[in-house]
Amino acid sequence: MALKTFRPITPGTRQLIMTDREGLWKGKPEKSLTEGLHKTGGRNNTGQVTAWHRGGGHKRRYRLIDWRRDKWDVEGKVERIEYDPNRTAHIALIKYKDGELRYIIAPQRLKKGDKVVSGDKVDVKPGNAMPLKNMPVGTIIHNIELKQGKGGQICRSAGTYGQLVGRDQGYAQIKLASGELRLVRQDCMASVGAVSNPDHMNQSIGKAGRTRWKGKRPHVRGVAMNPIDHPLGGGEGRSSGGRHPCSPWGQLAKGLKTRKNKKTDKYIIRRRKK
Repeated sequence: MALKTFRPITPGTRQLIMTDREGLWKGKPEKSLTEGLHKTGGRNNTGQVTAWHRGGGHKRRYRLIDWRRDKWDVEGKVERIEYDPNRTAHIALIKYKDGELRYIIAPQRLKKGDKVVSGDKVDVKPGNAMPLKNMPVGTIIHNIELKQGKGGQICRSAGTYGQLVGRDQGYAQIKLASGELRLVRQDCMASVGAVSNPDHMNQSIGKAGRTRWKGKRPHVRGVAMNPIDHPLGGGEGRSSGGRHPCSPWGQLAKGLKTRKNKKTDKYIIRRRKK
């Protein structure tokens, strides 16, 4: 989708650049596939703030997405492409031949009226889903499972994709956009194509209020705080902190490796680009 600029009749529209939603559904979502969304404001079950800079935002309903794509060998028709406030990608409403409705992540070049299907061996077309063992090497994919039957966990955000670059000893080799080369079991499912809305990264919000509508509160710099609130706080005048940039709890912020999941190290052939 193309980007849209605005005539600067207000200060907020002067810098505003948004994706053009011309082809998206303008009505409400399918009610049977939504549920209420409870916001936490960054607080845990005792009311303590555990995630800073969250709160407020527009009221939303959560759209239930079919991550598993487990309705095999039943052809579905794309009823419409919709905007989803809960994610950066667009979603597609699929109506299957037996009348069932489901939402899926919409890939690029998927249009209203197209047909999608998931199965053991299906055509390599955007929106179709199949196990990695049956995909041609070189296929661009998204919504990739890490555990068979759990549902897609990788490449779900706007414009993201992976590439199947090889297969060996029951595992598929997936190259991710970060440069990481990763092993995934061949029995895991993936969908064909790259995720829709690739211009999301080129948007310019235009004003602080639009960020508040998204449920984000102002981010206060550590050097602007008092010493009791942050390791970089305090000092006379505009002090720069005097120590390495770090989190409020002292964790270094520039280059410290924080990966602790040793169990899955064996599945990473090549780490992401530094």
